[in-house]
Amino acid sequence: MIKTPLLDTVKYPADMRDFSRDEIRQLADELRSEVIDAVSVTGGHLGAGLGVVELTVAIHHVFNTPDDILVWDVGHQCYPHKVLTGRRDRIRTLRKAGGLSGFTKRAESEYDPFGAAHSSTSISAGMGFAAARDLAGKDNHIISVIGDGAITAGMAYEAMNNAGASDSRMIVILNDNDMSIAPPVGAMSGVLARIVSSGGYQAVRGFAKNIVENAPRSIKDTARKAEEYGRGMVTGGTWFEELGFYYVGPVDGHDLDALIPILENVKNMKNGPVLVHVVTQKGKGYAPAENSADKYHGVSKFNVVTGEQSKTVANAPSYTKVFADQLIKQAEKDDKIVGITAAMPSGTGMKLFEEQFPNRMFDVGIAEQHAVTFAAGMAAEGFKPFAAIYSTFLQRAYDQVVHDVAIQNLPVRFAIDRAGLVGADGPTHAGSFDLAYLCCLPNFVVMAAADEAELARMVKTAVDHDSGPIAFRYPRGEATGIDIPENPKALEIGKGRIIREGNRIAILSLGTRLGEAMQAAEQLDTLGLSATVADARFAKPLDADLINRLADEHEVLITIEEGSKGGFGAAVLQALASVGRLDYGLKVRTMVLPDIFIDHDTPANMYEQAGLHADGIVEEVFKVLGREFHRQSILA
Repeated sequence: MIKTPLLDTVKYPADMRDFSRDEIRQLADELRSEVIDAVSVTGGHLGAGLGVVELTVAIHHVFNTPDDILVWDVGHQCYPHKVLTGRRDRIRTLRKAGGLSGFTKRAESEYDPFGAAHSSTSISAGMGFAAARDLAGKDNHIISVIGDGAITAGMAYEAMNNAGASDSRMIVILNDNDMSIAPPVGAMSGVLARIVSSGGYQAVRGFAKNIVENAPRSIKDTARKAEEYGRGMVTGGTWFEELGFYYVGPVDGHDLDALIPILENVKNMKNGPVLVHVVTQKGKGYAPAENSADKYHGVSKFNVVTGEQSKTVANAPSYTKVFADQLIKQAEKDDKIVGITAAMPSGTGMKLFEEQFPNRMFDVGIAEQHAVTFAAGMAAEGFKPFAAIYSTFLQRAYDQVVHDVAIQNLPVRFAIDRAGLVGADGPTHAGSFDLAYLCCLPNFVVMAAADEAELARMVKTAVDHDSGPIAFRYPRGEATGIDIPENPKALEIGKGRIIREGNRIAILSLGTRLGEAMQAAEQLDTLGLSATVADARFAKPLDADLINRLADEHEVLITIEEGSKGGFGAAVLQALASVGRLDYGLKVRTMVLPDIFIDHDTPANMYEQAGLHADGIVEEVFKVLGREFHRQSILA
């Protein structure tokens, strides 16, 4: 018998609230197929979303979203949620220019009450919503969904500790998709979960509490511990109970017959925070994902039938791989070199390092703060720690960078991946601010690689630099394809280089905009404006001799960086002002990322929007000179 499609009848969650259990199961199957098909077209995060299809359907079926607040952690798993909340017609625009974000986003839908693209924030945000609800005298539900990896981060602990002490009513759903907290669950554990979430059990529990309320303290403590540890032996929830949560689970997150009644029971609980432990399978329902080592966490476009992902032919290795290869080469000669990453061994290239030196690579989990201070401790004992962390994630550990590294002048080496604009992941993952937040710190050396050969030299420079903290930044994606020296030499600290000589316009580039700066110089030359191009290499310390020479010998000085205002260009301006160079007619402009968060697009389009491309540089020169720039004049 052919079933009538149900997904077509569901535009918003209210449309499925009256569905029967059989209809809910059918809806979940159709939703899974829709997500697979959509991501095969767009690419993106697939495995996590497939793992929460039933959970997503169950939550929206049981709770009255958006009045009931649903906060997803990270957002990797939010694609099924987007399909059910009025965005199905745009789901094939995921991560494309002008399309849907790959994460939850407040500006996108009322069903996204809180944006999430960095891990472990959902419980804190949920508690904020709960406190606001209580103060406003409302009675809606707050549901935070957090993964087994995200809940290990310190911020999640802080939030749970606070929530347990506050006794504010909220629901935390622990999506355990790695079996990392409890062993595999079967029918018996689902029965137990339904029992402990039921009104009858809670009534008996409350009755027992009332009986011992006026008993001596020793009897009350004994009764409490007996109940908690008795449940803990069969459900594994004692630890959450100790934090003040009423623990329910574990429950099979793909069994709607178990999951829906439990959520309905939890919905009817009146007091305090509740944690529902749901066990799911990442990539569930799609064999290529289930059988893949990474469960198709992040994928490019793929063939739905075979699961084969489309592959782009790389002309050069990625900057990440160049870094990893160079670090391995240096570590073969120096056994003091160790690698540290925060749950991103593949993304940072540290997986390659680990394959060669398994005892010298440390993945500390989703804990950037710990990673930095851990590195500081190793540096204090004479080791050479390389903390490989994305620029956007290093922001989470800024206090540790200041207090535990910079103030103590410890030689931690920071390999800052994903510097600059990153494309489809959008502003939450852009490495926009590290130049500004590192260059203001005493004792730091800050470098930016213009190409892979320079990156190799910066790795060697960092290895040799023992007098304080040092950082080098590089972008996501493919490098330029130039040759890398077999034995890269360390750079002289604080010294840049002249790439192209001219006499009127000086372009001082930091990082991989150097190629665009060279193209701009060639365009300027065709327009009768001779241009010098220099690679600063160092944002700190600045090459004062190079900057002064460019200021003395040119009418215009343009600085370019893949970062926000307050970084390299600001430091150059201050250096020039401090010696009076700005008092004698020199025209200086700093080209930085605009003071906005640039939405997801291709990196090339994002940099064009920012004006940090060859035409943008030429146009800026013309503005400085008070002349009107026309692209046609170059083409002519």
